[in-house]
Amino acid sequence: MATPPLPGSGTPAPFVGRKGMYKAFAASLTGTALEFYDFAVYSAAAAIVFPLIFFPASDPVTGTLLAFSTYAVGYISRPVGGIIFGRLGDEIGRKKILVITLMLIGVATFLIGLLPTYDNIGIVAPAILVFLRFAQGVGVGGEWGGAVLLSSEFGDPNKRGFWASAAQIGPPAGNLMANGALAVLTLVLTEEAFLDYGWRIAFLISALLVAFGLWIRLKLEDTPIFQAMEARGDKPKAPIREVLATQRRPLIAAMLSRIGPDVLYAMCTVFTLTYGIQELGFDRGQVLVAVLVGSGLQIFCMPLAGAISDRINRRLVYGTAAVAAAAWAYVFFIVLEGRSPVMLIVGTVLGLLCHSFMYGPQAAFVVEQFSPRLRSTGSSLAYTFAGIIGGAIAPFMFTLLLSTYNSWVPVAMYLSVACLLTLVGLALGRDSNVAEDEEYLQSSVESSSEKTAGVSA
Repeated sequence: MATPPLPGSGTPAPFVGRKGMYKAFAASLTGTALEFYDFAVYSAAAAIVFPLIFFPASDPVTGTLLAFSTYAVGYISRPVGGIIFGRLGDEIGRKKILVITLMLIGVATFLIGLLPTYDNIGIVAPAILVFLRFAQGVGVGGEWGGAVLLSSEFGDPNKRGFWASAAQIGPPAGNLMANGALAVLTLVLTEEAFLDYGWRIAFLISALLVAFGLWIRLKLEDTPIFQAMEARGDKPKAPIREVLATQRRPLIAAMLSRIGPDVLYAMCTVFTLTYGIQELGFDRGQVLVAVLVGSGLQIFCMPLAGAISDRINRRLVYGTAAVAAAAWAYVFFIVLEGRSPVMLIVGTVLGLLCHSFMYGPQAAFVVEQFSPRLRSTGSSLAYTFAGIIGGAIAPFMFTLLLSTYNSWVPVAMYLSVACLLTLVGLALGRDSNVAEDEEYLQSSVESSSEKTAGVSA
């Protein structure tokens, strides 16, 4: 079968067909969604359950801070996963690491669902919780870079914004499933039953979801780019050292670009739960519905934003959304003072819309900062280390600022600074360079042609 030309070059590309591209998109989306389901269940539980059952001796504010500290552990451990699995992604392939990371986070989440509470085993309970949260973070840290490359390297490099958005849809899809499960459990169970065993159900059903994700991923081959790297013997021997030595500016640009979206997402999906329930008097169901509606819309907005960034300058789309997010925070808190459930939904949806137009193009932007042979390592390092200074400490800082100043203004200012750092990262970054992909794919075609000729001879 003849191979189609590479976009814009006339060079034939390895034939994967649209079916293969869609399978890669689905594998990236479903696997990441399942992993972020696990992560989001924990995030929601840290806001509304864990302060009561794992830190009951504390006052409400301290209990929330401690729960969000365990939330932060999941971000702090991400660089471990990024270092380990990002390097392996450039050395042994994208597909293999995605199977391992999915299993790791699935097992950790299932065990959280079985964990005894503070009343049962005392201080050992939160200690084990922190350990399992750490394992979750390691899995997610290794997941993102591989998932992004799985979809983007199977897809048309000229449409990388759209194809790479598959992994970006994972967090809102996972968040939608997680909060949906918690909302249903909240509605059908009493408060006592939910705190006793209901929250565990959301963690335990992750085993079925992870099994489904593994079934999809095991059916895929590795990406054409990685196969080309293998064919030409161009796999890096020390990818982390090489990234730190030769890719410092791209690494800084990619890291800074992530901070604003991470902080905004933490505000919309985690801090809003605490602030809305404890400060404004909304009930848990009202806040969860707002997050559910916003997350549902994100599933459509993120690939749309990625596709738009393929047609318009990617950094311009990303930067415009960052400016809008910085302004949104002030309007959001002013509107919430009216304590209207409708405005809570509107404000949350608008915040997550701003997030979509940053997060949708983000995967493509981060990937494009690094050469193909260092993409897995560079992207994973940028993603995970940025998470520490972005999403990891954001809920903790929001709660601390609110309790210290008794005002939402410092919280909004914190988000504005995060968005400013994102704009700096975008300014330091570069636009897409499709020629890099074409060179690797061309070598793959030549290698395949040589093998075919040898077999014919």
